[in-house]
Amino acid sequence: MPLARFADPLPIPPVLKPVKKCCGLSHYTVRMIEFQQKLHRDLPPTTLWGYEGLYPGPTIVAQRDETVRVKWENHLPASRHLLPVDTTLHSSGPDIPQVRTVVHLHGAYVHAESDGYPEAWYTNNYEIVSPLFKKCVYEYTNHQRASTLWYHDHAIGITRLNVYAGLAGFYIIHDKEEQGLNLPAGKYDIPLAIQDKTFLQDGSLYYPAAPQNPPPAFPTPCIIPGFFGDTILVNGKVWPYLEVEPRKYRFRFLNGSNSRFYDMKPETDKKEPLPSWLQIGTDGGLLERPVNLNRLILSPAERADVVMDFSEYAGQTIRLTNIHPPVDEDTTGQILEFRVKSCLSGPDTSRVPGFLSPFHPLSECDADLERNMYFKVSPDQYGRPHFMLNGKMWDDPVTEKPFLGSTEIWNIINSGAGIHPVHIHLVQFQILNRRPFNVDLYNDTGKLEFTGPAVLPDLNEIGWKDTARAAPGFVTRIIMRFEKFTGSYVWHCHILEHEDYDMMRPVEIIKRPCPY
Repeated sequence: MPLARFADPLPIPPVLKPVKKCCGLSHYTVRMIEFQQKLHRDLPPTTLWGYEGLYPGPTIVAQRDETVRVKWENHLPASRHLLPVDTTLHSSGPDIPQVRTVVHLHGAYVHAESDGYPEAWYTNNYEIVSPLFKKCVYEYTNHQRASTLWYHDHAIGITRLNVYAGLAGFYIIHDKEEQGLNLPAGKYDIPLAIQDKTFLQDGSLYYPAAPQNPPPAFPTPCIIPGFFGDTILVNGKVWPYLEVEPRKYRFRFLNGSNSRFYDMKPETDKKEPLPSWLQIGTDGGLLERPVNLNRLILSPAERADVVMDFSEYAGQTIRLTNIHPPVDEDTTGQILEFRVKSCLSGPDTSRVPGFLSPFHPLSECDADLERNMYFKVSPDQYGRPHFMLNGKMWDDPVTEKPFLGSTEIWNIINSGAGIHPVHIHLVQFQILNRRPFNVDLYNDTGKLEFTGPAVLPDLNEIGWKDTARAAPGFVTRIIMRFEKFTGSYVWHCHILEHEDYDMMRPVEIIKRPCPY
């Protein structure tokens, strides 16, 4: 029996309070535990893994330049994973603990030791730690613009499983500039984490142990090339509804799905799009000016800060829909229902100014180095698709070693058939353009021949980004500056099944050698 849509109210993740504040530091302790939570009115409680026993985890709110220290404690069952683990992956062999975690604050400028390096994992109560584990208290200095970040698990080889099990939450940075704009705030500023899942009749999570109809040579459990659930959840509820006043709301959208992209738009009862739908920010904070949206496309891990005005829709119902394939109009084509009340609880004095925040484009002329980076998919020994960056596996020697303080352009060449969301740790970058090229010629000879002019990024992409869509048949050009920290970071596709096998590579930020 299909689950009823829009049967449960939207939960709002609670804001986590620090354990203590002293000497200008805010201290948190966050436990990862196994628990049960009702995700739909008609489902039995689902066993999940989450931060502080919540899915999604509690929201951490910080001010710009406020130093936050978090002790991430693993209290998960020590022996067996909640979901099927493929032990044929080089990072998940039978001698590696199945239940291991490490937390990455996605989008943060952070010291390498606090970035959540995939191999710096640890088990329950730090009983077993990897050789790269260095400390259990992570420090976030928050020396960056106001923005919507998110924290999630990043353990090598099982990120797809840990995030799907529930290990994700919001991390929001405010600053004086943003707070001075009089945008919707307080209970009218709502984070929305969108994810897809599939459930068994007993309410438990379903995640495939192998692809459909695998050849006999395939191992079991076996990684799959992508996961697409048949139900959509927002903030941990299946197809919820949100009662709103006829006024402006600020929504912080996060695509927290493993593989699913979303192409969203609001529709009224009459199937008319909502006229006032403004994007004010992206991954790295506020845009220079608001962008009027017809639709909002989000790949896995992308965020969008959007203001929706319900003032003309008192008493109406508005649904947020999705048309990005693969999609079923009645299930994965539905996301969230807004039920607009007939009156306000008080006057709406918020506004969206025509100018939000200065944007200073990085100049191609200032780039110290330009790199060609490409995707490659080859069959492995079992015939499975093996996704790679620059034709290399995760544990091949490091090939990207930017100098501290340098500016680089990366030309991301996608000669395959699918789109990949590219995420680079440590930096916020800018998208320069996307340019079509002759895919057949490139695949046959390695020669890059462009077939059309460069296409500028969409208006709502002209800002600071940490995740960008690299479309097939295009070279996606991004520019970034490596500053603040040296050490070991990573870049990867944020389709989690691709990241785990093996579409992730290390990046080593190093100091320039002394010329004397």
